[in-house]
Amino acid sequence: MSLRFTKLLAFDLDGTLLDSVPDLAIATDQAVQAMGHPSVSETQVREWVGNGADVLVARALSQSMDVDPTLSDETKQQARQYFDRFYAECGHTQSNLYPSVAESLYKLHQAGYLLAIVTNKPCQFVPEILSQHGLSELFIDVLGGDALEKKKPDPMPLNHLLEKHQLSTDEMIMIGDSKNDILAAKNAGVTSVALPYGYNHGEPIELSQPDYLIDDLSQLVELLPCH
Repeated sequence: MSLRFTKLLAFDLDGTLLDSVPDLAIATDQAVQAMGHPSVSETQVREWVGNGADVLVARALSQSMDVDPTLSDETKQQARQYFDRFYAECGHTQSNLYPSVAESLYKLHQAGYLLAIVTNKPCQFVPEILSQHGLSELFIDVLGGDALEKKKPDPMPLNHLLEKHQLSTDEMIMIGDSKNDILAAKNAGVTSVALPYGYNHGEPIELSQPDYLIDDLSQLVELLPCH
């Protein structure tokens, strides 16, 4: 697929730009313990993350990738409320950008590309995290997992950006680390670029058949034509 018409770059956040699991693990562990459930580890959370906070918390309550069908909606909702509280309180101090992310984003922005965030993370947490890492000014759009009716792998967030900016599918790229990102791109008919170091439930991202696979974000700068 040609990249020469690219105008907008849509980035996933967790596992693509930011290693957020250390903070997510703290909040998730505190939430399930507040509910009287067993503690969970960072290693477990690293496997469970990627499908939004509701799913993460339900997996933690279940101690499994497969959510316990006997968990009541009330239990899951209460645990989610605890998670939101603890995640807000943690200050995101343990989360760090992956190597080459900041400099690559600035280069892409300076080259004239439009940058957007399309994440399944709840909207309320995203602006503060971007601000902490000095990235807020770079993004023309920031879509959290609850910004629209549906989230990745549904194409709705990407279709929203295409419509908003009046772009054709060959003018946007989705960059992410999980099969949700790749599926969202395929479902929207846009090019996908995958990074291998993020959160994909222990499955090699190559199995999702992205259009391009790069080792880090600096290779995206090299891959795209200069404006």
